[in-house]
Amino acid sequence: MSARCFIGTEPVAAIPGQDRGFAYGDGLFETMRAHRGALPWWEAHWARLVRGAARLRMTLPEPAQVIAESAALLAGGDGVLKLIVSRGHGGRGYAPPAGARPTWVLSRHPQPSVAATAVKLRWCQTRLALQPALAGIKHCNRLEQVLARAEWDGAPASERDADEGLMRSTEGDVVCATSANLFVLREGRWRTPEIDRCGVAGVCRQWLLDTIEVEETVLAVDDVEAADAVFVCNAVRGILPVGRLGARVWPPHEHVAALQRRLAEAHPGFAISSTEQP
Repeated sequence: MSARCFIGTEPVAAIPGQDRGFAYGDGLFETMRAHRGALPWWEAHWARLVRGAARLRMTLPEPAQVIAESAALLAGGDGVLKLIVSRGHGGRGYAPPAGARPTWVLSRHPQPSVAATAVKLRWCQTRLALQPALAGIKHCNRLEQVLARAEWDGAPASERDADEGLMRSTEGDVVCATSANLFVLREGRWRTPEIDRCGVAGVCRQWLLDTIEVEETVLAVDDVEAADAVFVCNAVRGILPVGRLGARVWPPHEHVAALQRRLAEAHPGFAISSTEQP
C-alpha cells in the first residue's frame, strides 16, 4: 500500500493525534476501483461524498486536487483507491469546531482477485441500528460491520468458509451484506432493500437502480431465502452471484450473468476476460 496525507491543500507526514476522524469516526470515505490510472465512477463517488459532507456539515478538499493526487498515486495502473476525509483537527470534545480544515488520505491497494465460484453467504447476528440521519452515507464509523465480520471466528465449522454475511436491522428486515448491497430476483422482478433507516447507498447499487427496473422495498429473511437468484455488489468487486446461503443453494442464473456483462460495458475495470468466463 502507498498513501498520501493532507490537511486542507498541504501535504503532511501523518494524521494529527487530535484528528476527529481518528478520535470519533467524524468523517467519510470512498473506495474506488481504478482502471489504467482512471476512476470510471469518480463522479458518482464524489457526489456521494458531497451528500455525506452536507449531512455532517463538514468541508471537503478541492476535487481538482484530489483528482490530481489520485492520478499521481495510480500512475496509470489498476487497483483500488481509498479516499478518507475527516472533519479535521478539533481538540477534545464532541462539538464540531468552526472552520476546521479537512484531513484527507489517499491510499492505493491491490485489485481484488476474481472469484472463481459464486459467493457463499451466512446470516450475521450483529444487527444494524436504525439512524436515518446517517443512513445511506459512507461515514467512518463501521463498528457494526466490524463486529459482524468478527463473527466468523466463533461460527460453526459449516459457516466459516462464508465469503460474506447478510445483516438485518434491529427490527429484523434484511439490509445488506457487511460490505456490499443486496439484490434478489423473485417472480421475474429485482428487489433491493431500502436504505432510508440504515445501511450504505452503494455506488454500484445506484448504477443498477439507474440501469434496470428495481423495486426498493423492505425484505424479510424469507424473501431472500425463497428468491430465484441473489447477488451482492459493491464498487470494488462489482456484481457477485450468490451460490449458497445456509442450506439454500442457487445455480448460476442467466439474468445475473447478463447484468455482469452490462456492468463490464459500463466500467472497464469489471471487464471479464475469456479465461474468467463461467
